Amino acid sequence: MGKKEKPGRGAAAERWKTGGVIAALAAAGAVFMVMLQLEKGMLMQYEKGTVYVAAAQIPRGQMVTAENQDLYFQEKLLESSCIPDSALRSPEQVAGLAASFDIAPGVLLAEGMFESLDDILRGMGEPVVAGFKAEDLYQVAGGVLRAGDRIHIYRVSEEGQAALVWDNVYVQEVFDQAGSRIASGDLVTAAQRINIYLDKKDVEAFYSGLADGALRVVQALR
Repeated sequence: MGKKEKPGRGAAAERWKTGGVIAALAAAGAVFMVMLQLEKGMLMQYEKGTVYVAAAQIPRGQMVTAENQDLYFQEKLLESSCIPDSALRSPEQVAGLAASFDIAPGVLLAEGMFESLDDILRGMGEPVVAGFKAEDLYQVAGGVLRAGDRIHIYRVSEEGQAALVWDNVYVQEVFDQAGSRIASGDLVTAAQRINIYLDKKDVEAFYSGLADGALRVVQALR
C-alpha cells in the first residue's frame, strides 16, 4: 500500500499556493502602479504649454495694443516643466501696458517686463499731458526722444547756473514735422513735438520757463 498522506497537508499546500498567487498578483499590481506613475510623470514632463516670445524688438515705452500684437508677439510651445510661472500666456495680459525696457527678439515675455500708466504716474497729484516743440528747448536730446523715454529738465539762471527742476519726466508721445506720431522703434526721424506727463501744479512753471528760454533737457540713460 502507498504511503498515506497526513490529514491537512494537502489543504496546507493549497493555501500556500493560493497565498503565493495572491502575493504575486499584489506584487504585479504594485509594479504596475509604479510603472503607471513613472509613465504619467514622463508624459507630464513632455507636455507642451503655450507661451509668447518677442517676435521683433519691443522698444521701451511701446504700448501693447490689439493692432500691434501680431508684430511684437509670437506664440511658442515649450515643455510645461520648462515654463516659469511668470511667463506670458496671452498678449491680452499686457494689453494697454508699455514695455519697461527694450526687449530683444526671441526673449520669453513676462508681465513684469511691462508697466501700467498708473505705475508711470504714481506720485502725481493731478497728472496732465504737457506739450512743447523741439525749438522751445535747446537741442532736446538731439531729436531722438521717443515715447517711453525719461528726461531731466533743468533751469539755467542768468548767471549760467543750471538747477534740476523735474527729473525722470516720462515722454508720452513724440511727433514729426508733419504732426505724425513717431513709432518707438524709429531711430532716425527727428522729434519736432514732444508730449510729456507733468503734475498740474508744475505746468505754469514749466511754460514760464519755456517762454524765458531758461529750460534745458537731458535724456536719462536707459
